[in-house]
Amino acid sequence: MTGTRGMLHIGDVRIEHPFVLAALSGFSDRAMRRVARQHGASYTINEVVLDSSVVFESDWQKKLLFVEPDEHPVGAQLMGSDPDAFGAAARLLADAGYDVIDINFGCPVPKAMKRCRGGFLLSDPAAALEIVRRTVDAVAHDKPVTLKMRRGVDDSRESEHRFFTILDGAFAAGVSAVTVHGRTVEQRYRGLADWDFIGRVKRHVGNAPVFGSGDLLTARDCLDMMSRTGVDGVTIARGALGNPWIFEQCLALAGGRASLPPPSLEEQRRTIEFHFDESLKYYDASAVGKIICKLMVKYSKVHPRPKRVRDAFSAVTSAKAFRALLDQWYQSGA
Repeated sequence: MTGTRGMLHIGDVRIEHPFVLAALSGFSDRAMRRVARQHGASYTINEVVLDSSVVFESDWQKKLLFVEPDEHPVGAQLMGSDPDAFGAAARLLADAGYDVIDINFGCPVPKAMKRCRGGFLLSDPAAALEIVRRTVDAVAHDKPVTLKMRRGVDDSRESEHRFFTILDGAFAAGVSAVTVHGRTVEQRYRGLADWDFIGRVKRHVGNAPVFGSGDLLTARDCLDMMSRTGVDGVTIARGALGNPWIFEQCLALAGGRASLPPPSLEEQRRTIEFHFDESLKYYDASAVGKIICKLMVKYSKVHPRPKRVRDAFSAVTSAKAFRALLDQWYQSGA
């Protein structure tokens, strides 16, 4: 595969190619995972969930504790602050069929930070590594554990030192791979991701698998990050929202082929309908309006008339009206 290392492994889990659907809070549920896989993603990661939700909340259990036979390999990403609950949740997800357990030390949202979760743990190596050890102890005899990190809480030297303390400690504890997002927690989603830092991490860990994350909005971005940093793979987040074709485009570029043309309106419609129908399998009828709004805001950006399409769908709350507008906007000449 030109420009990539091709197949790689996370522990004993074989990943066919290095272009991965990232864990996207509120988006990479079972429906989006299946859409991404249909368009070429060989490994997908479920949206981040709280350890306590997995262990104690029955609604989450119904949505999470089932993996379709045709969606392997698939990862489950966990976030929390209680080592006991983390280990218990990891075991439940492993038993449910997830192939990899991914620990989130990167979420920058204020709610997570205030509750000592996600990116907050980059400021506390002792607490972070205790969660890592409990998770590895719970599942590592049969499922690999991976870690998602930002490059630190802020740009200080102390923050960078804590990052590498956690990174080295995690691999020593048995973590199989790490994903590094090139922004700090303090940056949240502002500014540019520091790809040079990601490259430093890859050189630091040597042969251990490293995935890069941040500013991967096009297939060209994904190939450029791999070339510039030496990472083994990339996890695609915002670039995959409403654009699952990015995985096919990555594969085409990596294979030395010309860039693929934008998807036709007919192809866009098939993908949107499949995504919508898959969503309806896992959510009740009251969620139809929310599903439509979430889908069309993202998918409309690929349409030749994105603002008109987004506005047309913004007030739709029924499946019938949704399909009628698909008839209007997603056919030749629309």
